[in-house]
Amino acid sequence: MKVKLLALFSVLLAVFTLAACSSDVGSEEETTEIDFYFPVAVGGDVANMVDDMVADFEGENPDIKVNALYGGSYSETMTQVMAAVQGGNPPELAVLFSIDLFTLLENDVIEEMTPLFDEAYLDDFYDAFMANSKVGDKVWSLPFQRSTIVLYYNKDAFAEAGLDPEAPPETWEELVDYGKKLTVNGGQDQWGLEIPSTGYQYWMFQALALQTEDNIMSEDGKETYFDAPYAKESMEYWLDLSQEHKIMPEGTIEWATVPSDFLSERTAMMYHTTGNLTNVKDNAEFDFGVSFLPANNQYGSPTGGGNIYLFKDVPEKNKEAAIKFMKFLTEPERVAQWSIDTGYIATRKSAYETDKLKQYVEEFPPALVAREQLEHADSELATYQSGEVQKIFNDAIQSILTGGSTVEEGLAKAQKEAEEVLEPFQE
Repeated sequence: MKVKLLALFSVLLAVFTLAACSSDVGSEEETTEIDFYFPVAVGGDVANMVDDMVADFEGENPDIKVNALYGGSYSETMTQVMAAVQGGNPPELAVLFSIDLFTLLENDVIEEMTPLFDEAYLDDFYDAFMANSKVGDKVWSLPFQRSTIVLYYNKDAFAEAGLDPEAPPETWEELVDYGKKLTVNGGQDQWGLEIPSTGYQYWMFQALALQTEDNIMSEDGKETYFDAPYAKESMEYWLDLSQEHKIMPEGTIEWATVPSDFLSERTAMMYHTTGNLTNVKDNAEFDFGVSFLPANNQYGSPTGGGNIYLFKDVPEKNKEAAIKFMKFLTEPERVAQWSIDTGYIATRKSAYETDKLKQYVEEFPPALVAREQLEHADSELATYQSGEVQKIFNDAIQSILTGGSTVEEGLAKAQKEAEEVLEPFQE
């Protein structure tokens, strides 16, 4: 009898074990995995912030696993994403430059988002950011970590130079005047100003062009205006800041070192992305201010930063999971917290109605400067073959700033080369 009972028990145990195993297999099959590439282009601990958001999402959605893949810089992330696409394994989502839109459309690798979200949701994003997110009436990406260029200035240095710490320069002329007073010992102890001239020099140039007259490309991404009269005036001014006025180092100024120079008081003012605001706030050992970029004929700054793209050729359940994650990342409360944590502008108007962001900007008014500057903002340089066109223009700017060519020669050469690249896209 004992033998029979033992045999029966063994059979039942085997059945329960098999059932448990089947249940485990089923639960694994029900989990949807999506890949999410993202870059980091500012100081601070952005990668860990992304990991925290992913953990929160997975806590709310245990049936979805998000593989958050840090890709490095924007260009490095784009390279990895396109390699995955061409290898037949596209990610579901990626944060890439908003200006990568035309390249992604040219390669036919992204999904249109207009049918995926209701009109009220899309209308809640700021128009200045949507300008780089859509073509005509079709939306192709969602604004995520977006910015404008702002002027950071050291209030303590202002006071030491006899300048009003609450009155930053408002015009190009004032910027030069202030810069001369803030430059100490020919720049050996402190420069008056630093504008980065590597990585995103075309972006800095756009600010000067917009302040003078207009943008440097057409909305359809098929034309550039690198040698327009207002572009030449803008380039001459940038060059004069170091060559004639001597308020800024000559030659190349690295993108990544400018915030470090500002924090270590090697420069009293800097042009940089608002995406560095929280980094400066957390690490500056002096009182600092943030303001609009000084105006020439008008205020102006290009928008910048990254958007979220949804890729084609992924399973339907993965696409649904990706849409769910996009909605999660762009909820007003989360957008508000992301702005607080990084310094990027909250991309949705409703985010500024949340209690947390209302309280934050009341306690830290500089957080509103970049958003208010959106009134004077225009699209970042976006064209077909954008990587090639950007390199052409970046090389021209560096050549001019380092004495390799004159303003006239450098801009004319850049325009000619850009026209040749864009010729196949002309109607």
